[in-house]
Amino acid sequence: ILTETGNIYNLFIHAFVLGRNMKKIISMKNVSKDYKVLLREPGVKRIFENLFARKYQIYKAVNNVTLDIFEGEIVGWLGTNGAGKSTTIKMMTGIVKPTKGYIYVNDIDPHHDRKKIAKEIGVVFGQRTQLWWSLPIIETFKILKELYEITDDDYYTNIDIFSKMVRREILYEIPVRQLSLGQRMLGDIFAAFLHNPKIVFLDEPTIGLDLLMKEKIYELVNNLNKIKNTTVILTTHDMNDVDALCNRIVVIDKGKVIYDDSKEQMKKEFGKTRELVIRYEKPLNYIEEKDLEQLFQDVFVYDINIFQDNVKIVFDENGNTIYDLLTKMGNIGKIKDIIVQEISTERIIKSIYQRK
Repeated sequence: ILTETGNIYNLFIHAFVLGRNMKKIISMKNVSKDYKVLLREPGVKRIFENLFARKYQIYKAVNNVTLDIFEGEIVGWLGTNGAGKSTTIKMMTGIVKPTKGYIYVNDIDPHHDRKKIAKEIGVVFGQRTQLWWSLPIIETFKILKELYEITDDDYYTNIDIFSKMVRREILYEIPVRQLSLGQRMLGDIFAAFLHNPKIVFLDEPTIGLDLLMKEKIYELVNNLNKIKNTTVILTTHDMNDVDALCNRIVVIDKGKVIYDDSKEQMKKEFGKTRELVIRYEKPLNYIEEKDLEQLFQDVFVYDINIFQDNVKIVFDENGNTIYDLLTKMGNIGKIKDIIVQEISTERIIKSIYQRK
């Protein structure tokens, strides 16, 4: 009962944050994806045996995921390499078929109706551009207009939105090959929104970009999300992307969802988490991290790292006081300086993994 009450509460929180109708745009129920991996054993004899009697191991890339995503949300789809987030995205876009369970994207089974789902989604995969290399961006937009059968009114309205964010020559005159990486990425992102899809998947959209260009991309995605109420699924390793864009965080590990809540709730839950930096007068060459872990075994500390003459400790203020930590740390050397700071989103994600 408590679990179901919590789920209902989260649905209302999502709707309140978005200020929009609670319409499901993606629904996943008990979704799993298994891969058969050939077991290759060393030795010449084993090689010949494998030719006639192959042995396989089942690898669960995604394991029994149940999840609903609502219209207008910008969801941070986070996880380490190999966690299963890319496989889940491929199932949502219809590229990969689930081994078990079902997925519906805007009431469409994406794998069984690939042509229909293509008009409902837009996709940007890192630095793999969909723009025509030797033509200005506008020429690609014209091709997409015909491909997606975009009406004249929608097309010119969208072009006007994009033209207000970039210089005229970038849109109409300069070939894509002569644009910077950031300018191409802006073009790719807008190309994904051009046909007014219900959902846009952004995979590492700011990788390799400078801070100013990242700000432009944040502005573009946020504006398009507000104007068109487009749902955005963002996969990234850059926590600045999460802070600037996402209103909901989903964390995946080993094919399972280990965290799913609004960004505000995440910060509230981990709001008492702090980072304490202690600098000593002499280098701590004689101390190992395992010794510090032993020292803090009776208090709630998430993470401890030693860097030459200083120690960084991520801790929970609900279970500790700074005085308690400093008392322990004072026993290993003479303290020169201390800094207490708010935890970053990156540290929060790491704390979620450690709590799991």
